[in-house]
Amino acid sequence: MATDTRPTPAELHALDLQERVVAGLRASGYDGVATALEPMLGGHSGLTYKLAVDDQWFVVKAVPPGQRSIGRHDMLRQARIMAALAGTDVPVPRICATDEVEPAWFAMELVAGESLEPVLDDPAVEPALAAARMLRAAEILPRLHRLPLDGLPVDGEPLSPGDELARWSRTMGAVPPELVPGAAELERLLAASVPEAVAPVLVHGDYRLGNILSRGTEPAALIDWEIWSPGDPRVELGWFLVFADGDNFPGVGRHVPGLPSVEELVSRYAAGGPAPRELTWFDALGRFKMAAIMGHNLRRHREGRHHDPDQERLPATIARLIETGTARLG
Repeated sequence: MATDTRPTPAELHALDLQERVVAGLRASGYDGVATALEPMLGGHSGLTYKLAVDDQWFVVKAVPPGQRSIGRHDMLRQARIMAALAGTDVPVPRICATDEVEPAWFAMELVAGESLEPVLDDPAVEPALAAARMLRAAEILPRLHRLPLDGLPVDGEPLSPGDELARWSRTMGAVPPELVPGAAELERLLAASVPEAVAPVLVHGDYRLGNILSRGTEPAALIDWEIWSPGDPRVELGWFLVFADGDNFPGVGRHVPGLPSVEELVSRYAAGGPAPRELTWFDALGRFKMAAIMGHNLRRHREGRHHDPDQERLPATIARLIETGTARLG
């Protein structure tokens, strides 16, 4: 039987994307010999590649074939916010080319740096370096929250604390209760004490060291802007604090000695001013959110929708997040 040598749909998509990206970069002034698109691992939205034109390297993010440019796959929405932040004191990669033809894509400069979550990722980060990076991240975050929204490509209504709770309650509600024991009580406590929203700011949506390219201790670029929105700054700060303690992740994380305490991180964020009000609620919300995400991933694995044996390491972390979130509100 003859072997079918016809290219697969994925290979045809990659060939088409290669031609479009090279043409788009050349139209933007980046001329020269181009390398082939090289897939990059990591990330959960769209397709990510790198390529070089002469000695200039780029990262390309593209909508997967058959997908629409909505939600996490809306690549151009990510490009728009990063382009808007160029020239501000929030470090982001430079946007070099975009293409609105479906499947849409954009190319940005490849920023040299290391994006590792000290309590979760490999290789392990030296503790003193991890602590310094975490403190710098806490100092950089207010720059994001100080930017005037009227100068940004805002395309939706601000998300209040109640909106955020409703969003993650829907995710949690799709997870079988036995995978997230105690989640209903934590949700009840959160719903019973939702804080009033403060003036909305630009919220990255997943602000943590794993999404910050660092050179030494200094943040070089904040990446992965899939879920940015106007919202409550305390939602972002509460999420960041979840990753300040490896003990939140038994079975999947590690204890890193000498990481800053929650009080130290909040103090750096506040820069001598008062700490944000009702932050305990947002700390608990961050734990609820992470438990919902992990519960969702574990459910997909056990249902055979995305086989990943590593997901079986999650139950202890899910339980710890829910227990500690409940304790903070109880």
